[in-house]
Amino acid sequence: MRYVQLRAFHYVAICGGFSRAAEALFLTQPAISDQVRKLEEEYDVLLFNRHKKQVTLTQQGDRLLEITHRMFDTEQQALDLLSESRALRAGTLRIVADAAHHLLQILGQFRARYPGIQVTVRAGNTESVMASLYAYEADIGVLGEIPEGREYNMLKLNSSPIIAFVAHNHPLAEARKLGLAEIAEQPLVLRERGSKTRSKLEALAATQGIELKPAIEAEGREAVREIVASGVGVGFVSRAEFGLDGRLRPILIDGPEMLMDEALICLRERSSGKLVKAFWDLARQTVEG
Repeated sequence: MRYVQLRAFHYVAICGGFSRAAEALFLTQPAISDQVRKLEEEYDVLLFNRHKKQVTLTQQGDRLLEITHRMFDTEQQALDLLSESRALRAGTLRIVADAAHHLLQILGQFRARYPGIQVTVRAGNTESVMASLYAYEADIGVLGEIPEGREYNMLKLNSSPIIAFVAHNHPLAEARKLGLAEIAEQPLVLRERGSKTRSKLEALAATQGIELKPAIEAEGREAVREIVASGVGVGFVSRAEFGLDGRLRPILIDGPEMLMDEALICLRERSSGKLVKAFWDLARQTVEG
């Protein structure tokens, strides 16, 4: 087994094809194909299904990718350690957040302290945040549920109750507090399945014998906000994420309080990386300060 063979396999897997892997590694496609072929022949295993121009991982390929993800991430951490003097002057920190709102203060301070670091922030729900961390497509996640497990490092940012909201000209716009049963009589605009906000709402509704039927199901918090602002129905969000929007009016939900915990999360095995650690330490100072 040779390093170049594993590297070729890894890049074909994460890039989705031999041509893209060749571009990423600045090699020719035949060279990449030859390295993967030799790896498969040497161990008599099929790592990729090759159907026409589509390349997908086999079951063995999936298992090997889990290992090479750790292998090349460890290599990057070693490089960061050896290049410590310049590790925080360049690079990219990738964040997937269910709501970027919780990061604004931390992001501002991080950029001021490390101006050479590029930060990318991508939106996602709880499921996609976790999937991105496991796939090494993100360094840090922000989500509304604190998962159980020793493989994570977590830092709680805040807790906030779920509220309902409507357009400023909606018939319920003047209501300060309503029960969930009364709200459920209105057309509901709910997040996609996998959203923790929706899961908590449906769990509470079930205890009260209420069925929440979405008139519209929208992917992402901003999509829900815009649909509700048009006057279509009632949406739900944590109070910390409601923000200031003259088009909308908040409504408290009468009954047991549904708290959304927002937390930073990263894989413990990646927590010692220079960029992750620098962001984490700054976030902890902000939360505790």
